[in-house]
Amino acid sequence: MTLKVEDCIFFLLARAQQAGVRFWTQALADTNLTAVQAMVVNFLGRRDPITAKELSERTGLDTATLTGVIDRLEASGWIERRRHPSDRRAIHILLSDRGRKIVPLLQKKMEKANREFLAALGDNEQQEFRRLLRAVRNPDAVLPAAE
Repeated sequence: MTLKVEDCIFFLLARAQQAGVRFWTQALADTNLTAVQAMVVNFLGRRDPITAKELSERTGLDTATLTGVIDRLEASGWIERRRHPSDRRAIHILLSDRGRKIVPLLQKKMEKANREFLAALGDNEQQEFRRLLRAVRNPDAVLPAAE
């Protein structure tokens, strides 16, 4: 059997990703943050200060992309960079006062957007969908280790 393009997992993931980014971008319209910037601010809201390397690992953004995002967030007053207290080579990334104030709003928007985007799925289907996405993204996270 020949696989149709519209049934190819990469096509389906790309279409879902496009729809998700479009949906999330619309939800963020009044914040002046992009989808990626909002993700970074949300991560920092849960854990800062953090080094750029740690932030890259947590968000899955490569360092070149993350550096640009950090530069724009800093220029807009959402975050700050500070020298690491014990390692002069390392820089900590942390939320500014302005950034801290928007985190609760971003959290509410994220929860609402998730509910609305996944509304066609029941609760169990949503949990299974997340589990499957994690399995595809990082097989080691859900599969037992080889003995």
